[in-house]
Amino acid sequence: MAYRPTLAPTMRRALCGAALAVSAAMSSIAVAQAAPDTAKPDRPTLSLSAAATSEVAQDKVTITLANEIEGNDQAKLSQQLNQLLEATLAEAKRNTAVTARSGNYNVWANTDRNGRITTWRGRAELILESKDFGAASKLAGELSRQMAVSNVSFSLSREAREAEEQRLLAEAAKAFTTRATQAAKAFGFSGYAVKQLDLSGSGTVTPMPRAYAMAAPAMEAKAADLPLEGGKSSVSVSVRGTVYLQ
Repeated sequence: MAYRPTLAPTMRRALCGAALAVSAAMSSIAVAQAAPDTAKPDRPTLSLSAAATSEVAQDKVTITLANEIEGNDQAKLSQQLNQLLEATLAEAKRNTAVTARSGNYNVWANTDRNGRITTWRGRAELILESKDFGAASKLAGELSRQMAVSNVSFSLSREAREAEEQRLLAEAAKAFTTRATQAAKAFGFSGYAVKQLDLSGSGTVTPMPRAYAMAAPAMEAKAADLPLEGGKSSVSVSVRGTVYLQ
């Protein structure tokens, strides 16, 4: 009966589905170099790894809008802030190309040097997220009449990351088989058989955050659309495994 290599993936969900690519990439090796069950249990093994990395343009933008108000009455200030947030959020949700949600919400007291409350101040945030930079930019400009832009950041969407990890998995598998073949020959063996494979994926982000000073919302005219340009994220896939030398 032919020896069958086992696969023990440790990657997140994105690479679980992609594990089939390893089977395809390794199938010819497994068949050609399958180890018989009668092989000696103390046959030599070799652990090795390979990886594939790429830089991918960030395709998702997150825009934070915020507004701060001040007043003498905490209850009235909170009510005013709630009404502002609800109205702005309702307007934002009419745009189907952009996802809108509420962000941080805080109300705090301003005190004098004796610790007595003088006024109350509140801040509410609205978060816009989209892969359509143009739509997000336009909407942020329209909403700036109620809430000013306070921060812009970019990231790689889950769909884009999964697609790139799928592509890189094939490269990492090919690199692994090449290294295993070369290592076996270097140590005087004719080939190898896979004992175990472990997959892992990671990524780093080249940050492109842009902070904006809080300004009073433009009530007279709509603010100009924001110029948006994201950076790049690093995506990598690693294959680690143990092979039998034969």
